[in-house]
Amino acid sequence: MNLRAKKFLLFLLAAALLFGSGRVQNSLNRDRDRLGMTYTAVLDNAPPMLAFTTVALGGFRGLISNFLWIRATDLQQDDKFFESAQLANWITDLEPHFAQVWAFQAWNMAWNISVKFKENEPGIYSDRWHWIENGISLLRDQGLRYNPDDTLLYQQLGWIFQSKMGQNMDDGNMYYKREWADDMTPFFGPEGTNFAALLHPQTPGEKTNVMVLRETYKMDPAFAEKVDAEYGPLDWRLPEAHAIYWGALGLEKAKEHPDKVQAGDLITLRRLIYQSMLQAFHHGRIIADSYNHTHALVPDLDIVGKVNDTYEKKYAEETDHSQQDGILKAQRNFLRDAVYFLYEADRMTEAEKWFKYLGEKFPDQPILENDPASLPKTLTLDEYAVAVVQIDIGETSQERVTSAVRGLIGRQYYELVLGNDDSSENFRRLATRVYDRYTKKTAGHGNEVRVALPPYDALNRDVLNELLDPQQGMPYAARARLRTLRSMPAETNAPPATVSTNAAPPAVNSTNTVPTVTNNPAPPVLP
Repeated sequence: MNLRAKKFLLFLLAAALLFGSGRVQNSLNRDRDRLGMTYTAVLDNAPPMLAFTTVALGGFRGLISNFLWIRATDLQQDDKFFESAQLANWITDLEPHFAQVWAFQAWNMAWNISVKFKENEPGIYSDRWHWIENGISLLRDQGLRYNPDDTLLYQQLGWIFQSKMGQNMDDGNMYYKREWADDMTPFFGPEGTNFAALLHPQTPGEKTNVMVLRETYKMDPAFAEKVDAEYGPLDWRLPEAHAIYWGALGLEKAKEHPDKVQAGDLITLRRLIYQSMLQAFHHGRIIADSYNHTHALVPDLDIVGKVNDTYEKKYAEETDHSQQDGILKAQRNFLRDAVYFLYEADRMTEAEKWFKYLGEKFPDQPILENDPASLPKTLTLDEYAVAVVQIDIGETSQERVTSAVRGLIGRQYYELVLGNDDSSENFRRLATRVYDRYTKKTAGHGNEVRVALPPYDALNRDVLNELLDPQQGMPYAARARLRTLRSMPAETNAPPATVSTNAAPPAVNSTNTVPTVTNNPAPPVLP
């Protein structure tokens, strides 16, 4: 065969192969479109060589992202955080439909990079907050844009609110809460419960707020109200409400796209919700007019029923027996706290109700730690509460000691109204001693700010305001007597009937009345 004929045959072969590859490429393109794998990466502010290489290599983007990931890790170890963050942005641009990339980068910013920064000044953690906001924004504004049905991203976003901001493991947690409360107050109002203006905006300002909430914070007011109706009322200035929101939205997406959901994703979303509800119970209420004080958060006893309902619902939704056991254990611990906190707040009818429920739900499990004989049938409510008070006096749990101090302050005022001055003074001293003991016990460990109690004056004022509340506080006669004894002005909305402010109120069994002394145990003696 001469050279010319050989070249002609090779040319025909090349043409046939090129035609065949084109047909195969068309089939591949259809499969990529069907599977949602078609994406052209565009890198913002990337060096020209990297942008060119990304387009030129196409399918080799994974290799590029691997190289960038290694480089970003090296930069972070050298404390070059901003350069590392820029590389992280390029990585997510290269792999926008790989949810684990978004989850890792957001977690890295909110947890690893943020803690590298110290206080800007006492109590101010603005540099840390910047990185936590970056983690939130990365998931909410970008990750969910490309992966709107991926439950992992909803769980990770909610986890930042629930764990990083809501818990007290970070020294700056109260700063984060205050910053977020400042952001949310224009939308949800000074009490964190305003939905009317969001659902039915009337003024230009209200309409602007709805637009900002939707476009900047990516929240749907109607869905937020639905979440609040099921789990609340919640204070939407606090991070727990937003953790529940994103967890609930993730579960809704899972229902819409069950083929894209793994069992583990549903478990983490359910856990996110009931753990956030527990946190809302422990510290879900901001003390009125005192939020600028450090750590002015107290338990929200009004949502006890909703928290318990959440445990029941998530247990019913769970199919894994080991996970069901975990939910039951968490529910039992919650109920023990709920009974005790309600008892301390002198909401006796509710305390008795949930103590009975605890005994019926877990009849064969002890209700006191390290005391296997403390079954519900062997203890009365009073005996249980006194035992827990004695335990809490030596506690270092911020939330439990806060509740104990508030309960003792409340008892101080009840005894004062009943004319038992010595007993009232005993409770006052006990409250201050428990407060001072906790403060000294947590001092000198480098975490005083993180675990500090609310200011004692703020706790005292909040308890007094609750007792004087015409709707939920003491009866009118008791409120009038307390105002007289505290040299406070008379109540402006007094009932028409004339009641002597010097007469002791009758002792009746009600959650909002003054209990008789004989029905209440003596305060424990501090060692």
